[in-house]
Amino acid sequence: MNNETIVEELNTLLRGTYMGIRSYEHYIQKLNDGELKRQFQTMQQEIKHSAQTIAERIQNLRGVPADDEGLTGSMHAFMHKMMVPDDATKIIQDAIKGNDNYGVQYAEEVVKGDLDPESKRIVEEVIDTNRRHVDQLKNMLH
Repeated sequence: MNNETIVEELNTLLRGTYMGIRSYEHYIQKLNDGELKRQFQTMQQEIKHSAQTIAERIQNLRGVPADDEGLTGSMHAFMHKMMVPDDATKIIQDAIKGNDNYGVQYAEEVVKGDLDPESKRIVEEVIDTNRRHVDQLKNMLH
């Protein structure tokens, strides 16, 4: 397995992670409930930490980490911002869908690729964080 392939896989995940950070920004801007906003800010900080960890791994593999979500991600972010609901329950449901579809399932696809043990461990940590966020969001609905 070569570093170039690993860096490419990790950069794909990193761009997706930036999309998650941007999505949380959209949610936070719309939320009026102070406690809910604080919980979303905490989750956003954890996603930022994941992005930092992935970027450091890419650098350690002598690669150049992506610094944004890329063109496709930018278009998605623009559309997402226009479509974020005003209702807190619908915002939480949208966040669950985004975390589950992109944060967990997409990252699981990356893990199936050619990764060295350290990169795989980092990706699995990212997946665990996203799964925890899905659980936290589901609890907010109850």
